[in-house]
Amino acid sequence: MTINSLLQKPTSSSSLPITNTKNSILAASVEVEEAEAALMNTSISSAENNNNNEAVTVKAVVTVKITTGSLLSNLFGLTAPLDLFTDLLGKTFLLELVSTELDPDIGLEKKTIQGYAHKVTRIDDEVKYESSFTLPAGFGEVGAVLFENQHHEELYIKTIHLHINGFPDPSVVTVPCDSWAHSKYVNPDKRIFFTSKSYLPSETPSGLKRLRELELQYLRGNGEGERKTSDRIYDYDTYNDLGNPDSEDDLARPVLGGKEHPYPRRCRTGRPRTKKDPLSEERSSSVYVPRDEAFAEVKQLTFAAKTLKSVLHALLPQLEMSLINPNLGFPYFTAIDSLFNEGVTMPKPKTSGLFQSVIPRLVKAVSDSQDDLLLFETPEIIDRDKFSWFRDEEFSRQTLAGLNPFSIELVKEWPLKSKLDPKIYGPPESLITTELVEKEIRGCMTVNEALKRKKMFMLDYHDLLMPYVNKVREIEGTTLYGSRTLFFLTEEGTLRLVAIELTRPPVGDKPQWKQVFTPTWDATGCWLWRLAKAHVCAHDAGYHQLVIHWLRTHCCTEPYIIAANRQLSAMHPIYRLLLPHFRYTMEINALARESLINAGGIIETSFSPAKYSIELSSAAYDKFWRFDMEALPADLIRRGMAVEDPTAEHGLKLTIEDYPFANDGLILWDAIKEWVRDYVNHYYPDPTLVENDQELQAWWTEVRTKGHADKKDEPWWPVLNTPDNLIHVLTTIIWVTAGHHAAVNFGQYMYAGYFPNRPTIARTNMPTEDPSEEYFNNFLKKPESALLMCFPSQIQATKVMAVLDVLSNHSPDEEYLGEKMESSWAENPVIKAAFERFNGNLKKLEAIIDERNTNINLKNRVGAGVVPYELLKPFSKPGVTGMGVPNSISI
Repeated sequence: MTINSLLQKPTSSSSLPITNTKNSILAASVEVEEAEAALMNTSISSAENNNNNEAVTVKAVVTVKITTGSLLSNLFGLTAPLDLFTDLLGKTFLLELVSTELDPDIGLEKKTIQGYAHKVTRIDDEVKYESSFTLPAGFGEVGAVLFENQHHEELYIKTIHLHINGFPDPSVVTVPCDSWAHSKYVNPDKRIFFTSKSYLPSETPSGLKRLRELELQYLRGNGEGERKTSDRIYDYDTYNDLGNPDSEDDLARPVLGGKEHPYPRRCRTGRPRTKKDPLSEERSSSVYVPRDEAFAEVKQLTFAAKTLKSVLHALLPQLEMSLINPNLGFPYFTAIDSLFNEGVTMPKPKTSGLFQSVIPRLVKAVSDSQDDLLLFETPEIIDRDKFSWFRDEEFSRQTLAGLNPFSIELVKEWPLKSKLDPKIYGPPESLITTELVEKEIRGCMTVNEALKRKKMFMLDYHDLLMPYVNKVREIEGTTLYGSRTLFFLTEEGTLRLVAIELTRPPVGDKPQWKQVFTPTWDATGCWLWRLAKAHVCAHDAGYHQLVIHWLRTHCCTEPYIIAANRQLSAMHPIYRLLLPHFRYTMEINALARESLINAGGIIETSFSPAKYSIELSSAAYDKFWRFDMEALPADLIRRGMAVEDPTAEHGLKLTIEDYPFANDGLILWDAIKEWVRDYVNHYYPDPTLVENDQELQAWWTEVRTKGHADKKDEPWWPVLNTPDNLIHVLTTIIWVTAGHHAAVNFGQYMYAGYFPNRPTIARTNMPTEDPSEEYFNNFLKKPESALLMCFPSQIQATKVMAVLDVLSNHSPDEEYLGEKMESSWAENPVIKAAFERFNGNLKKLEAIIDERNTNINLKNRVGAGVVPYELLKPFSKPGVTGMGVPNSISI
C-alpha cells in the first residue's frame, strides 16, 4: 500500500504502517513537489499577466501554539515521522488567500492564491511558519484565509498575520484564529478564518458571502450521529445525562428540560440512550464539547479547571480511602481546626508526584517514604477572626457582602404567608407574628412602621424547599425544612437577625410542624438558635450553589454560546464582542455534568437536597428565572433592594445604602453598559440596522426558542428592534458571565472553606421536632455534639473544601474584564478608544473599592476582623485572592 492510497481517505494514526515510512516519505515527497510547482506556476502566471505591474507581495506568518498533547504526539506518535518530513519539506500548511471581491467578468469568486507555509522559528511554546504570495493586480483586499493542516495531528493555530508590502505604507492584516485545525486526513474540509475586520451581514463583501454562510453550516451540523472529539458542531439537547440508571436504579434521574422539569438546554453529544431509560443518554468519561470550547490542551497545567479534574478523579478517591466511614462527623471543634494545622494523612497515589503536580497548595509530601498530607490553608475569614462564624452580626453581614448577596429581599407583605396548597403542606400562616417581631426589636417601632420605612428583610426559602422536605427526609444522612429568616435594618445601616422559622409539612399521620427560633439569653435557647442558623446556612449554601451560581450563570449562559456559534458569523461584530465572555464555559459545564452535578456526584453527596439537588434548580428556573430580571438593576428592584430614581447615581436608590455587592456592582454594570453602548452605536448608527440584521435576529430567536425552549412563549423576553434593546441584552449577558459569576464564585473558599460558617448540609432534625426523650436529654447534656452531628461529615466537609479551593482559584493566564484588547477592536480607532475608556473606568472602580474598604463608616464591609469586600474588584493576581472579575465563566 502506498502513502498516496493511505492519504486519499481519513484514517486513524494507529492504522498507518510505520515499517513502510521510508518509501512512503519518498512518495509523499514527489507528490508535494508537484503540488508546490503547480502553486508556484499559479502565482507566477498571475504576476506575469499583471499588465499594470501592481502585483502585491504578501508574507503570511502563522503562529502555532505548542500544547502538551501535540508535543507528545510529535515526539512519540505513530505518524510523527511523516509529519516531521512534511515540516522538513516546508509543507506543513496549505494557505489560500481569499479576495473580498467577485470577479467582475464572470460574477463569481476570484481564484484564491495558494501557498505552503514552512517552519521558521520556535520561541517557548510558539512556533512560527511562513509563506510568501504574490497577489495579482486587481485582486482586491484579502478577506479570509482557507487553511489546510497537512499534518496527521491537529494543531492549535493562534493567529495568521499577512504582511503586505506592496501598498504605499507597509501594513499587516490580522487573521485571528485561536482554534484547533484538524488534519486533512481526518476531515478534508478546509478551515475558514476571516480577517479581523468586522461586517454586519448586509455589509458583507460579495467575495465572502458564500464563505460566511458555509462556515455557519459547518458549525450547525445536521443534528445526527454521535459527536467526535474533533467536531466543531453546536447543537441542543436536554439535561438527560445526569443519571446512570444502567449502573444502578438509585442513580436514575429525571430528564431536565421539557414540560415536567423546565430547564435550559445544553450542548448535544449524540451518545446512545441508556438501556433502562430510553429518554436518558449514556454517560462517558469524556463529555463532548465543540473542539474550540475545550481548554485541557490549551491552558497551562496550573489552570484551575484542569486542576479541578485532577481533584475529582485523583484526590477525592484517595480521600475516601483515608476517611472510611462516610457518616463520621467531627468529634469536636478542634478536630475541624486540625484540617488547617495538622492535615489529613492520605496514602500515596500509585502515580508518583500526582498530587504535588496538580494541587501543590493542598497536598504536601511529608517525605518520599511516607504518606501524603492533605493540609488546607486557613480561609481569610477565620484567619482574621476565628469566631466570626459564631456571631449573628456576621451571619447578617454576609447576606449583603458574602458569597450569596442575591437572596436577601425586602419584606413587602405582612403577615408572612405561604402560597402553597394548605391541603398538602398545612396551614400557610407564618408563626413569625407582629407581637414576636415587635418584642425582638424592643419596641423601637411597630411592624407597620417598619414595613413603611423599609426596615424588614428576609431570606425566604419556604415555598421552594417545602415540596422537597419529605422526599429528602427519606434519604439517610440528610434532612430539610422550609425556612424563613427575618432581619431588621438598624439605624447604623446593618442588619440584625430577628427570627428563624423552620417548617416541616404533614407526613403520614403527623401534622405540619413549625417553630420560630429567636436570639435568646438562656442556654437551651442559645443552642437551639445556633442549630437553627446551621439549617438556614445549609439552605442558603444549597440555593447559592444550585441556583445563584450553577443555574443563573453556568447553565443559563450555555444557550447563548450555542446560538451565537450557530447563527453569528465569526466576522459579525456582536460575535466578536461576546466571544471573550464565552471562553471555556461549555467545557467547565461538561466537567460539572461529569463529576459535580451528576447522580452521586459532589453536589448530591454533600448538599442537603441530595439526589433532588439539580431537580430543585429546575423548580427554581421554572418559578423565578426571567432574562429581563438577570440585569443587576432589575434584580435589585425585583427584590425590593432598590427603587428607580432618575436623580440618584446609577438611576437607582438602594434600600440599604451600605450594600457592598450592589454598591460595587452598579459601578461595574454602568462601565459594561457604556462600553457596550459605544460598541453597538458604532456598528448600528441607523436603528433599523438592528431589526434588519438577519444573523442577529436568528441568534436571539434561537436563544429564546431553542436554548430556553421551555420559556419561549414568555412575554418578558426583550425584542431586538432598537440599539437600546440590543445594548441592554448584551450588557446583561456580559454582566452575568463576568460580574455576577465573579461575585458568587471566587469567594467560595474564603467564606465556605471553614465549613461551620457555611455548612452545605444539615444532617439532623432540630432537637425540638418530635424528639425522643433520650435524644433530647443528650442534646441537653452535650449541645456541642448536637451541632457537630448536624454539620457535614468529615468526608463531606473535606471533599467540598478541596473542590471550593480549586473553584476559587484564578489561573495564571486568566483573562480579566476590560484587560485584553481583541485584534478586531484594536484595528478600529472608534472601538479602540471605547475599550480604552472601559479599561480606565475599571481602574477607577478598583480605586473606589480600595477607598470604600478603608471607610469605617461602612460597617458592612469594614470592621474588626471583617474581610474587605473585593469580589468585584476587576483585576487579580493568580491564586485564591477573593478578588478579580474574569471575562467568562471558565471555572
